[in-house]
Amino acid sequence: MEQFDAELLIHIIDRLDVGVFILDKEMNVQLWNKFMAAHSGKPVSEVTGNSIFDLFPELPKRWFKKKVDSVFILKNRSFTAWQQRAYLFPFDHNRPVTGGVENMYQNCTFVPLKNASGEVNAICITIQDVTDEGISQKLLQETMRELEASSRTDGLTQLLNRSFWEFCLSRECKRCVRYGCEASLIMFDLDHFKNVNDTYGHLAGDEVLRQVSLALKQTVRETDIVGRYGGEEFGVIVSDSDLKAGEGLAERIRKSIEQLKIVYEGQAIPVTVSLGVAEFQSDMPSHEKLIACADQALYHAKETGRNRWASYPID
Repeated sequence: MEQFDAELLIHIIDRLDVGVFILDKEMNVQLWNKFMAAHSGKPVSEVTGNSIFDLFPELPKRWFKKKVDSVFILKNRSFTAWQQRAYLFPFDHNRPVTGGVENMYQNCTFVPLKNASGEVNAICITIQDVTDEGISQKLLQETMRELEASSRTDGLTQLLNRSFWEFCLSRECKRCVRYGCEASLIMFDLDHFKNVNDTYGHLAGDEVLRQVSLALKQTVRETDIVGRYGGEEFGVIVSDSDLKAGEGLAERIRKSIEQLKIVYEGQAIPVTVSLGVAEFQSDMPSHEKLIACADQALYHAKETGRNRWASYPID
């Protein structure tokens, strides 16, 4: 009867769509079901009685042994999800390559097997194929990241959009108040941009905005925060910088845009910008006040010749 039960149990285990194998205390394989044989390419006759580490030298030996030893010592089952470790064995999967996953994602369960006296003399390990779940979750996470990025980014220029850029400016002003930091703000827009649209067309105007945005990103520091404020107006948050540093960056931006060689459908389009610079003051009631100060300097730059920068307060 016991032999019949053992044979029946092995028969059932072999037909499970789950990997099942048993290890003794010396890490030798005592049972190896058909799932494991099919996916590993190693038949039962090759693995039975042999060390799992000799059979699979690519196994994370230190991690795996620690996991198994804890089950032997604590006599409790343990579980590892694919999110913690994508797989134990680098098995192939039968999903389309477009899933972007090279190996089968696996959930692993470690179950202590006790003898009649309650001692653990072996461990049963199951391998569940959760590749479909893993692919679905990865696609969902990628979609959420894309949605989050699109909610913060201006579609045409790929700079921060106005709402998120203003949020960053508000946060920077609060940081300055709390820690006594310095920060300056540059607001600028393109000179005579309406003429660009009227003369060359709106598609040409879009290309000008893209080229200006690219030049802007290449000119500022990594710590500076750039955004499209609206239409042809842009803003640059210059963190940890006083008015003089902001003026220096404004001049570099002016030069880099003036030197652009923008050609659309064979026509060269000259572009210049006017800029306003203001430094954050701790008594400013809000970030809107800082924008208003930089805008006032910007308008002064336009009124006094364009293709230049001016600072607040106006001399």
